[in-house]
Amino acid sequence: MYFGYQQTLDWTRRVAEIARRHRRVDLFVLPSFPVLAPVLAELADTSVATGAQDLFWEPSGAFTGEVSGPLLAEMGCRYVEVGHAERRRIFGETDDVVTAKTRAALDAGLVPVVCVGETEQMSPTAAAEFCVAQLERSLPAGARGPIVVAYEPVWAIGAARPASVDHIREVCVVLGGHLRASDRLIYGGSAGPGLLTALGDRVDGLFLGRFAHDPTALESVLDEAGRRSEATVGPSDARP
Repeated sequence: MYFGYQQTLDWTRRVAEIARRHRRVDLFVLPSFPVLAPVLAELADTSVATGAQDLFWEPSGAFTGEVSGPLLAEMGCRYVEVGHAERRRIFGETDDVVTAKTRAALDAGLVPVVCVGETEQMSPTAAAEFCVAQLERSLPAGARGPIVVAYEPVWAIGAARPASVDHIREVCVVLGGHLRASDRLIYGGSAGPGLLTALGDRVDGLFLGRFAHDPTALESVLDEAGRRSEATVGPSDARP
């Protein structure tokens, strides 16, 4: 809840221009509910996907002020964030609530971005154990459809710097072992330029917060992602 309405649209237009230069990189944005429709329109001719920051766990009903998965899907959203640390801390969302919202997203054909992360600084081994348990409690049994897991150590959110590269790598190696081939693992928590290169193939991408407010910084991260993509695709496989 940092940008205003027009500020969001101005930012989106700049991101659209940047995205046209980075078609090999998967990028999604999660704006506030009131600007979802115009953001979708601004990004319609780009490869950028759009999603929401939250959803309700029921598809319809007397739930004033809430937004359903089917409505988001009908609008054209592809992603939706669930279980962010702020939702858990400020609004008291439990693992059961996150599970219900993840199920609702999958039922609506959306890709849930499920946030997990230890609340206090601890060893990578302990953090990995915490996050795996949290993830298992937050996923519905027999979940079908791809899921994006966003590893965000709560103590690193809004901090001056992210968790150490070694810490992130160790936790993500363990987390990645619990995901399916169709799932993706991204890191958030003060993530910014330079981190993706440092992490290498331990993560599939980054979950940017305030560092993405500056489109120049966002493009720097996309440049890193593009270079990594080029390094893993042979010349004969590369698209023009």
